[in-house]
Amino acid sequence: MTEQIFALDIGTRTVVGLILQKTKDNYQLIDYCIQEHHERSMLDGQIHDVVSVADVIISVKQKLEQKHGPLTSVCVAAAGRALKTKRTTITKSVGEQPLMNKEDILFLEFSAVQNAQHDLAVEEENNSRDHYYCVGYSVLQYKLDDRVIGSLIDQQGDKVEVEIIATFLPKVVVESLIAALHRADLEMEALTLEPIAAINVLIPPSMRRLNVALVDIGAGTSDIAITEQGTVTAYGMVPKAGDEITEAVSDHYLLDFPQAELVKRQIKEDMPATSTDILGFEQVIDYQDLVAAVTTEIDGLVETIANEIIRLNNKPPKAVMLVGGGSMTPEITNRLASKLQLPNNRVAIRGIDAIQSLEQIDTLPIGPTFVTPIGIAIAAKQNPIHYISVTVNHRTVRLFDMKELTIGDCLLAAGIDIDKLYGKPGMAYIIHVNGRDITLPGTYGQSPQVVLNGVDSTIDSPIQDGDEILVVKGEDGKEPIVKIKHIIGDMPNFSVKFNDQNILIRSNVFVNGQEKNADYIVHDHDTIEVKSTKTIEDFFQQIGQYDKLQQLGSFYLYVNQQKVILPYENNILINGNSVGISHTLKAEDVISMERTDQLPLEIVLTHLDLDYEVTLHVTFNNEPVTLTKQKLSIYRDGHLLTTSDYLKRGDSIKTMPAENEPFIFQDIFRFVSLDLSDVHGNVQILKNNQPASFTDPLSENDSITIKW
Repeated sequence: MTEQIFALDIGTRTVVGLILQKTKDNYQLIDYCIQEHHERSMLDGQIHDVVSVADVIISVKQKLEQKHGPLTSVCVAAAGRALKTKRTTITKSVGEQPLMNKEDILFLEFSAVQNAQHDLAVEEENNSRDHYYCVGYSVLQYKLDDRVIGSLIDQQGDKVEVEIIATFLPKVVVESLIAALHRADLEMEALTLEPIAAINVLIPPSMRRLNVALVDIGAGTSDIAITEQGTVTAYGMVPKAGDEITEAVSDHYLLDFPQAELVKRQIKEDMPATSTDILGFEQVIDYQDLVAAVTTEIDGLVETIANEIIRLNNKPPKAVMLVGGGSMTPEITNRLASKLQLPNNRVAIRGIDAIQSLEQIDTLPIGPTFVTPIGIAIAAKQNPIHYISVTVNHRTVRLFDMKELTIGDCLLAAGIDIDKLYGKPGMAYIIHVNGRDITLPGTYGQSPQVVLNGVDSTIDSPIQDGDEILVVKGEDGKEPIVKIKHIIGDMPNFSVKFNDQNILIRSNVFVNGQEKNADYIVHDHDTIEVKSTKTIEDFFQQIGQYDKLQQLGSFYLYVNQQKVILPYENNILINGNSVGISHTLKAEDVISMERTDQLPLEIVLTHLDLDYEVTLHVTFNNEPVTLTKQKLSIYRDGHLLTTSDYLKRGDSIKTMPAENEPFIFQDIFRFVSLDLSDVHGNVQILKNNQPASFTDPLSENDSITIKW
């Protein structure tokens, strides 16, 4: 059974209805009908009087039904100038909530689309983004920490960015179109866009790598579409078209508008037109006279179209195709080529004979007027925008599908703020660890729950007409649950040897001044101190012998109230090497102390270089003897000291001169040993071989002799 397609091109001046039949490989035009609006019920492609437009649609439909039976559904097109595109970028901080999966990224993309929808509404001086249907979007690029990246899935960073280009249709355009069809008892089977319709039949994808401009010159507007690099790169519209030329003809020849339109269509270079003006005079109008009469308006139309092409394309295209009734305007191809600095053969009017998928038969209408209507029928079947209804959170939403629709598209159409569907991160803690502030983030907020017809789904799940969608906001995150050991890691414990004993070196943790174990769960604003035994000073503090460190350093005394430092020190040795108290300990270190806590007075006096005693050298019985006598008296706490007494670190001593008496004979007995048991007979005491007494004074090098 062959497939039959009913299509309508609802233009500014006319409504064209046609029936196509789909054959195996191509399409056949079965019948068509064209009828003008009774009044100006359309303006710039927008329906302004639904009832009036519906009446014309009914008339066209009925004429076709008389030959081909009931028609209940129809393919139509929305005006291309109504198509809005918006490019936007959205940035999100993910330092505390990384994008983990595809659905997270889709939510980010849809947030960008909503931003584009909002920006478009603001530009159009309309504060409601619900006034636009999103009919598709494309991701231009992703960025992670300001660097372009191919995919965000499982990536980690501080900031992500997605740039999209989204396409929208004003809802009023589509809704008024649907309303007019419903009045004519027609269901919209499929929707396309007028520029897409014309391009699909005239410029197949294989030709779209070429930079070509397609201009559909209608009655009220001229629609422009640009192709390059394999795709449609831009759409545009100018509010000038065939009616400007018709009005100029009407003004110059005093014709009413329908007669002027008829003259414009009938006149050819080799065929003048005959008409009667409003005064009843008949006149013959030839081609050259008409061109001269409306040349200003032709140039104005050409300049407006050329300027818009340059604006959309940033340069002249390689070629220009003209379709639509207004493309029959005299001289328009040559003048547009000249304006764009193209050869004349690079600007051409294309008729339905250029549609490759349409079978050429004798009954086909000729010229460019039917290119767009036939394109609507074919494009609406090949690339339709289906109309479906779903409910989102118990609200009915209408969607027009230019691709496979997903739950995400429904959320956009429902105006749900996707950014607010994610649960908020849990409240963070700020704690103080060893004088440094640390932020502990709360747990991540949960993704929203998406339910399709009672079954858990994802945002990219496809939907169908009549589906019911429920979206529940994700749960908010919770406060962090963190133990001390998760913050400070493993605390060091090792052994050292001191005084031949193995001692364990350990670390202690204090929270708000109280010691805690590693499993303590921290709270907001906790102050944590980790006290580790790392140095010699820490070690002696841990073992309770910190006072020994006070005894380190040089040996010193106070002599006559003046501090005197002697070259003797108390040192700490690590593995036999002297170190300071800030030395860092390692496992298996051997700690010892080198101490000098007291010194004999004799050594102290030597280091002090004090003139402590007087000496005298004599001989006794031919043996040399040295006699000594103190010049100073040394006192500690009022007690007289001898050279054999010991002084402690920090002792205070006082020196005083001793009595200065000369050496006498009897002093020698303090320094010699005389065995009196051998003494017998008469005893002689001689000094320098002269008799002497025990009280005789002695001098240096005296010779002392005792004989018996």
